Amino acid sequence: MEFCPKCGAVLMAKVKNSACPRCGYVKKGVVSLSTSEKIEKPMDIPIIKESGNTNPVVKETCPECGHGKCYTWVMQTRASDEPPTTFFKCVKCGHTRREYR
Repeated sequence: MEFCPKCGAVLMAKVKNSACPRCGYVKKGVVSLSTSEKIEKPMDIPIIKESGNTNPVVKETCPECGHGKCYTWVMQTRASDEPPTTFFKCVKCGHTRREYR
């Protein structure tokens, strides 16, 4: 543990280039870096588009359009001692409904 020679505050020993939190004292021989330096070239981050639904498809008739296939998933929407809720989303029209069993 290091202490500031001016005011006696605890210096962050593990962090390089740290100044005293009270008086701003910087240890000699240590280069101080500024966080206000500007990055000239922004990083190129690729944007990945959603490639569709990855949920399993089951034979279930949609009540809206009558299509015979739906995506399905199960979630615990109530207390843990209650049965889970099954969701169905039509592949064709996107209508979503739920079933409590």
